[in-house]
Formats: sequence, structure tokens, C-alpha cells
Amino acid sequence: MSFWTEGEDIADQAAPDGPIETRWERRKFSAKLVNPANRRKLTVIVVGTGLAGGSAAATLAEAGYRVRSYCYQDSPRRAHSIAAQGGINAAKNYRNDGDSVYRLFYDTVKGGDFRARESNVYRLAEVSVNIIDQCVAQGVPFAREYGGLLDNRSFGGTQVSRTFYARGQTGQQLLLGAYQAMERQIGLGTIEMFARHEMLELVVVDGKARGIVVRDLVTGEISTDLADAVVLASGGYGNVFFLSTNAKGCNVTATWRAHRKGALFANPCYTQIHPTCIPESGTHQSKLTLMSESLRNDGRVWVPLARGDSRAPGDIGEHERDYYLERIYPSFGNLVPRDIASRAAKNVCDEGRGVGPGGLGVYLDFADAIDRLGKPAVEAKYGNLFEMYQRITGEDPYAVPMRIYPAVHYTMGGLWVDYDLQSTIPGLFVIGEANFSDHGANRLGASALMQGLADGYFVLPNTLNNYLASGPFDKVEPSHPDVAAARAQVEDRLTRLLAVDGDRTVDSFHRELGHIMWEYCGMERTEEGLTKAIGLIRGLREEFWQRVRVPGTGEQLNQNLEKAGRVADFFELGELMCIDALHRAESAGGHFRAESQTPDGEALRHDDRFGYVAAWGFGETPVLHKEKLDFEYVHPSTRSYK
Repeated sequence: MSFWTEGEDIADQAAPDGPIETRWERRKFSAKLVNPANRRKLTVIVVGTGLAGGSAAATLAEAGYRVRSYCYQDSPRRAHSIAAQGGINAAKNYRNDGDSVYRLFYDTVKGGDFRARESNVYRLAEVSVNIIDQCVAQGVPFAREYGGLLDNRSFGGTQVSRTFYARGQTGQQLLLGAYQAMERQIGLGTIEMFARHEMLELVVVDGKARGIVVRDLVTGEISTDLADAVVLASGGYGNVFFLSTNAKGCNVTATWRAHRKGALFANPCYTQIHPTCIPESGTHQSKLTLMSESLRNDGRVWVPLARGDSRAPGDIGEHERDYYLERIYPSFGNLVPRDIASRAAKNVCDEGRGVGPGGLGVYLDFADAIDRLGKPAVEAKYGNLFEMYQRITGEDPYAVPMRIYPAVHYTMGGLWVDYDLQSTIPGLFVIGEANFSDHGANRLGASALMQGLADGYFVLPNTLNNYLASGPFDKVEPSHPDVAAARAQVEDRLTRLLAVDGDRTVDSFHRELGHIMWEYCGMERTEEGLTKAIGLIRGLREEFWQRVRVPGTGEQLNQNLEKAGRVADFFELGELMCIDALHRAESAGGHFRAESQTPDGEALRHDDRFGYVAAWGFGETPVLHKEKLDFEYVHPSTRSYK
């Protein structure tokens, strides 16, 4: 039985050729412009108010467009970008340690295991230097050295210090900068903000994205909003695993609705497992907590040498410890990329050398750093992270090592976009984590904030012009058959969810789906396990539509109804993730197939067979479209951090 069919290959028609160093400048110059007087006549909908959506809305409104911004949170500043901790990369080379735009480009392509487009990644590295200037001008309080210069630290997968940070709350400070820029435009009347509204459908008229259908989460009212273009900045889909470091509200519905309307979904199996998270403490838990990768600058990761050693960490001598990352990867040590650090932690735990309840944990030890730098210096760098850890676990990380274990954190897959960040539906642009474009099979630490702000502040405002300049587009009325059909689809779906009136909660289905995904499509995947998972998901989805119970009505605040719609989409996404992982019979970055590994247990790629982006079309049987990846500058090689 085949779970998919193959369609025609696709190509990025917007990407320029020629020297990579000038591609972005040449693309900006060749793009059509919209004069300021005409911008005031055009409306753009932006879904999501995180770093990508907030910066895009503010920048487009500043340029003169009429922007209508949507988020399901009660305030734009509650977007999940606020949870990012460690920092943001930029090729400023302030440390004079050999960094450059080209090195950031090289590190990102290599870190993504040669599964990303060179043109997109080089542009990201090029634009990174502008992001820091923009944020400093906004007043973002980056950490500074004693002399007042901006400070840097290192993150995984690099041998330079290029990460700018604001203690352990960089995402919060960057988001407040974008939020302030948004609020200024809201005050000027160029942005109309709709909080507590969730996008439930994309409106496509004559093949173009022309609006969205939303539900007011407070009153339950369904409404339609129409525009000249739609921008999705709705984040990633890590909550398909139920337990993840994502906020509980994070979901795939906005992008999945677009996928069902014709937007291709690329590389859904590329999910990132973050190596430094607080381990699961029991079945009562509904989410996991990230401990920033920045902690690996000074913390040392270790486990006991002996299996089953349950002594307190202070009772285990240095000669009885295995600093396994430093041992296996001496060149990078504790700062190897996330996929490698996560698999290494899983391996030592599978050997019976894990620590804590169930043996699912490793130590992150700061004793050496405290001895070397002093407690005040460590506290100045990581104080809020240490405090958060102590509040959650009841253990003092200044006195005993942290216990950490990998958890789902980020998704490299997303809607397929071209160089202009436009999806396969004209007029639908996708930015930030919601698209697939920049990170390949594994994202380097501190690059998510970089991509979100690069897309929102610098890339989209240039490429969206080119699309809108091809107008003016015919005015679409709410009575248009395609608009009415999109609204009816939303109403029918909500009615169907409420009508089941079964005997199982939404959360019980979500938790069971998450267990299937983690077990068979998590850190290690096999053909047998993925095939089994597809069958289990299909059976569970069928049971969901027969037994789910959604109390209340649709004409009121109803969080069970919200969750039910999101979980219904997670079922379809989860199946596609497993199909994508099954078809990709190689290991690359965060996608590790047990059948495809080197003799020493590292990921084994098959560039001759899988050197492409897998872009999936929606259908009862998904259709695979391949975009071939060409490497002119960073030639694929065996990724080594030893």
C-alpha cells in the first residue's frame, strides 16, 4: 500500500541567479514598486503578532498600507515569541573572532544538514546585521560589556560568538520592540488590531488569497475579512506532540487551512528536539519548559559512567563521570547543534546511565563556571533562568546540577514559499516559523528570532510590493460565492464538532496523539514504527469524530471548541508528518531514521536520492512535489562536529 503519490517537480521561480552576494540587492531592484498614494488604497491582513507578524505589520503600516492584524491572544505581546530565551544571531563580528556574513551562511547551511536553499540562507545572514541596528534603535536592552559595547555569546553549531542577548529573556525584549512599533501604527490608525480572534479558513477567489474567516473567541461570532493580500505569521506546529516547549495555544490551524486550500506544505517531518528542557515529571503535565541553549556556554553536560548509578550528583567523583559531549565532539564540546546533543542524550539514557525519575535526564552542571567566574557573574548571565528552574523543580541549580532532557521545541517544516516568501497560492505570503525556508533539517540556536525579524522587517516589505504592484485587484464582496462558501465551511465544521456529543475529552485525544507522535515520529524513526503510527493516527482520528465531547455552544467563549478544532487539524498534520518521515529514507538533521546511520551512530544522508525539498499537496492521498536543492557555494559533505 502506498501512502502517497508523486506529482510534478516544482522550482523557485522568484530566486535570482548570479553571484550569491548580490542576489538580494538585485531582487529588490528588479521588484516592482507601489507608489505611496496607491499604498493607502491597499489592505493587507497579517495573521499572528509574534516577531515575524508584529514586525511585518508595523513595517507595512509605516510604508503606508492599511493593515488588519489578527491574533488569538488577548494582546499582541502575548505571542509565543515572548518565550524565547537565549539570543539572536547576527554576523557583526564584534568579537573579531573570524565571523562574517559568509560564515553565518556556511554555519546555517551546514547546521541544517544541507537541506536548505542557499539563496534564502545567504539573504538571512546578510540581513542579520541590519536587525541588531533596528532593535537597538528601538531601545531593546541588549546585554553590554563593561565598556558599553554590545556583548555576544556562543550557541550550538558555531565556533564564534555572534549571539546578541538580553539575559535569558531576549524574545520578550525583541517582541516588546516590535509591539511598540505596532502600537505606534495602531495609534496612527494604519493598523486595525483584532485580538482574541482565530483564523479558521482562508478565502481564495479566482485563485488568489483575498481574505480570511475568523471566529471571535469571546462572543463566538463568525466574520469574514477581505483584503488584497494575506500574510500568515502564525508560528510552528510542535504542539502536535502534546508535550512541547510551545505555549498551549500554539497550533497549526491557520497554515493547515491554507494547505487544504492549495498551499503546499514542505518538509513536515523536520521537527527540532531541543536538548536542554526540564524533564517530564508525570502524566499530569500539559507542557514542558525550555532551559536556554545559552546555558551550554558555561554548563557542562554529564552522566555517571556506571549504569544505574543513583547516587546524588555531589557523591559522584570526577573520575566516575562521563562528560560525553566533550568526549565525543572535542572541537565543539557542549555546543554541538541541537539535533546531535539531543540524540547523544537519548543514547546515554538508553544505555541506562540517565539520571532522575525513570532515568530520563542528564546533568547540566555549573560548578566549574561558578568556581571560575564566581556566583555573581553566573547570576548576572543566567539569573532568571536559574530562578525559573528552581521554582519548577524545587532544586537550587547553584548548588546541584540541573537535570535536563530533550523535548520538542521548533518545527523547520511549514508552508512552501519561494524566494519572495509567497506560497503556491498567489497573494498568500508566509513568514517566520510558519514557512519552511531557511533552516533545512535542523535550526541552529538563536536563529529563529533572526529569521522572524528578517522576514518581517526587511524581506516581506520588499517582496510584497512586487505582488501588489501587479494589481489593482477586483473588489471582492462578502456575497461572492467563494467567500460565502469559506464561511459556510467554518460554520459547518463547528456545528459538526459540537454535534458529536461523545464521552471523551479533547485533551485525552490530544495526549494520545502526542504519545503516538513522540513514540514513532520523535527523536528516532523507523519504517515499521512510522507505518504503525499512520494506522494508529487514522484510527484515533475516526474515533475522535465519533466520541469527542465538546460542551457548550459556539455562540460563547468556549475553549473546548477552540481546542477541538485545533486537534482535528493536528490529526491530519500528524499523519502527513509520518508519511513525510516514511518517504524520506535517510537521516538528516532532526529527522533520524534508525535504518540510516553511520557505524558510530551519526545521521547518514543520501544526497543522491533525497537532496530536495518535499512539498506536499493536500488530498486523501497526499501528493509529493520535489524541489531540487542545488549547492554552488557550500557543497554537501558529511557533517562533523568532532
